[in-house]
Amino acid sequence: MADDFAALRAEYSDTGLNEADLPPDPLTLFSSWFDEARVLPEPNAMVVATVSGDGQPSARTVLLKALDDRGFSFFTNLQSHKGSELRDNPKCALLFPWHPLQRQVRVEGRAQLLDRDEVTAYFATRPRGAQLGAIASPQSQVVTAEELQRSYAEAEGHFERGTEVTAPLRWGGFVVVPERMEFWQGRANRMHDRWRYRRDGGAWVRERLAP
Repeated sequence: MADDFAALRAEYSDTGLNEADLPPDPLTLFSSWFDEARVLPEPNAMVVATVSGDGQPSARTVLLKALDDRGFSFFTNLQSHKGSELRDNPKCALLFPWHPLQRQVRVEGRAQLLDRDEVTAYFATRPRGAQLGAIASPQSQVVTAEELQRSYAEAEGHFERGTEVTAPLRWGGFVVVPERMEFWQGRANRMHDRWRYRRDGGAWVRERLAP
């Protein structure tokens, strides 16, 4: 290939992440970092990694839609690739790649299905076009452009203008309950700061990792 990938290199600052600045709860630190990441386009974009029944990992980007004491919530078609894998194997990982801030956050945990009330409440806040798209799209299935257009037109015709679009049963959401979280802060000379929080019983244990 023409590009010399080995020569692509960026120097990091030396701001660091000091232990004295780390709160006991990693979700508190995540909230603080997320507030600072709001200057970026779509700071809630996160990579979700799942594993199939035969051990094949896969990853894709979705949008974080809620953060609370339970963990990180997002919504999807439950019959999609990720939806099917998470129901079969709830162990998963998240990644928030905030490269312009020289930061990333890794999350490992288990996905739990959200209650139907939470799903329908969020679905009601989506733009109408996105609601119709959720109904029209057999996510992750092989389709033609014509089939998608026809399916969307049928959904649009079913719900007349002004009527409420209801969430299909195949559309739902997950909350990823963290068991481990790692906060990565770039530093000069690749001596990056990496702090991992892991659950130990009912408490969080904090550990520095080598870069």
